[in-house]
Amino acid sequence: MPTIMPQGEDLRKAVKWISEERQSNPQGKLTKLVEEASVKFDLSPADGEFLFKFFREQKT
Repeated sequence: MPTIMPQGEDLRKAVKWISEERQSNPQGKLTKLVEEASVKFDLSPADGEFLFKFFREQKT
């Protein structure tokens, strides 16, 4: 399965940050991480939705 790379530097940073957070705390809630990343990287609601879907698909 090819990896989809998000557009935009802030979105890429958010993907990296969430990935690192999930490695250090696998039991953390994805919703909370996406919310934190959205604030931290000043992302749009559409970017937040992308992150949520991106990481949900990675799990399966």
